Amino acid sequence: MASSLARRAHNATNSLHSLVYFAPETERELTSAGLRAGRMCYFAGRAAPMGAVGAGVVTATFYNFSPHLVARSIPAAWELASPDVVVGARFAAADATLTRLLGPDATGSADMTALAGLLREAAGACSGEGRPLYAGHAGLDWPDAPHLVMWHAVSLLREHRGDGHICALAGAGLSGIEALVTHTATGKGFIPEFARASRGWSQEEWDSAVSGLQDRGLLDDQGALTPAGQALRDEVEDQTDRLAAPPWEYLGEERTEDVVRIGKAMTRAVATAGAFPQEGVFAAAR
Repeated sequence: MASSLARRAHNATNSLHSLVYFAPETERELTSAGLRAGRMCYFAGRAAPMGAVGAGVVTATFYNFSPHLVARSIPAAWELASPDVVVGARFAAADATLTRLLGPDATGSADMTALAGLLREAAGACSGEGRPLYAGHAGLDWPDAPHLVMWHAVSLLREHRGDGHICALAGAGLSGIEALVTHTATGKGFIPEFARASRGWSQEEWDSAVSGLQDRGLLDDQGALTPAGQALRDEVEDQTDRLAAPPWEYLGEERTEDVVRIGKAMTRAVATAGAFPQEGVFAAAR
């Protein structure tokens, strides 16, 4: 199977996982569980399947966040709510968010049941070797409702791909902040201002990373990717696709195309329903 199909499957379904990071239901459920509002909900919510890990583990596995930002929330979060409680609150948030965005007819539809089954089968073909975030999430019990099976399976596949992406970034010699800077330079992710602020980097740290990448010939004087920088980013993405391909190879091309078809339709539906901010976060090329 061409790695491009693995990327298409990711692009068609990833928003069905990431919508929880922008949903008010997530902060509501996690603060009700005892966490403080704000970044703590994100760090603890995503890390909880790994257990009561320290700030160093979260920084390493999330990769592009400032260690100082992580340390403001972790490990303090575990004194406020246990990982098991946080996991339960996160599933409740996903349930409420998907129900609001899609409605009960869609969450209980035949397409949802089909997508959930396909994604669960694909996620079951992933390996946890060298994939700490995926392995943590893979240890959770499966929910019963089809839309939550779908969400959990997408989360597993997203973390499996993300763990592989970190391997590719590290192999390319890009630190967390350098990975963030070069990704914003592609024009396909967050805008630089949001990326820097949301990941907790100071302007001085950001400027220093830009300067270092310029010295390496990866960015030009205007902060845009040079041909060498673009080639490096392309190789990182290609390597990420190769590392993410096994579950889709297991599912097979025809059934992966079914995932793409149904996933795209559901992604359009949640986007139309307002799942994601329209300004000040994502670059236009996204």
